[in-house]
Amino acid sequence: MIPAAFEYYRPKDMAGVLAVLEEHGDDARVMAGGHSLIPMMKLRMADVPHLIDLQDVGGMSDIEVGTDMIRLGALVTQADIIDHTELSKAAPILREAALQIADPQVRYMGTVGGNVANGDPGNDMPGLMQCLNAAFTVVGPNGERDIPACAFYEAAYVTARGDEEVLTHVAIPTPNGGYAYEKQKRKIGDYATAAAAVQIVKDGGICVSASIAMTNLSDTPVYSEAAGEALLGTSVDTAALDASVAAMLGDIEPTEDNRGPVAFKNHVAGVILRRAILTAWSRA
Repeated sequence: MIPAAFEYYRPKDMAGVLAVLEEHGDDARVMAGGHSLIPMMKLRMADVPHLIDLQDVGGMSDIEVGTDMIRLGALVTQADIIDHTELSKAAPILREAALQIADPQVRYMGTVGGNVANGDPGNDMPGLMQCLNAAFTVVGPNGERDIPACAFYEAAYVTARGDEEVLTHVAIPTPNGGYAYEKQKRKIGDYATAAAAVQIVKDGGICVSASIAMTNLSDTPVYSEAAGEALLGTSVDTAALDASVAAMLGDIEPTEDNRGPVAFKNHVAGVILRRAILTAWSRA
């Protein structure tokens, strides 16, 4: 389909972006790579009379890898993540997840900001960012603020970002320990039927830290404290794995759709989570 008519803006700085947002309010939307918003506009699922392209705004495509913190600009693409050697060493789970998003054509244009900002429950990065305890920097008429990823998603396509705010950066504490991003999907390029992000720290053969989140199994990504806590103090044996999976199954709320009925999704979620935990544990 063809989207409804809209006005196109390409400001050179954030002040210009905010000026358009302030002038047009709910009628204006910002676009990073466009792979989330443009399809919705074509299907007439999103009515955007005023479209603001962020591509010319400086400083939003930078990747900064520090000792304790990683900072990704909102316009960093999935391909940028895959190709950045220093980032891949500091946080290999980011590359592992990015390689499973859509296909190469999409990854060259799809951005971190677009993936996390619009609240699509099927996107891969939101759950991953919750697992990594990331925070999202947004800027608006009242200045800049940071929103934890675990507090950002309120419902499907509803987030804590205000209508006149723009997500500019993602800050991630440099992870340590074992990691895994596991995803089951029907075909290349599809959303996940279920996906799991896991970070585990091991000390003397015992799990001392575990962070677990899953994707596309509820209206929002699901960060399960209970699933992580079930692994703490264990050698991640069968009993601990069973307890962790059971805790996650208690936290998700899948619905039936063209990816399968609820019982199938719960089964896939358990298989994928178990696989991700075992892979992360083997790497810890």
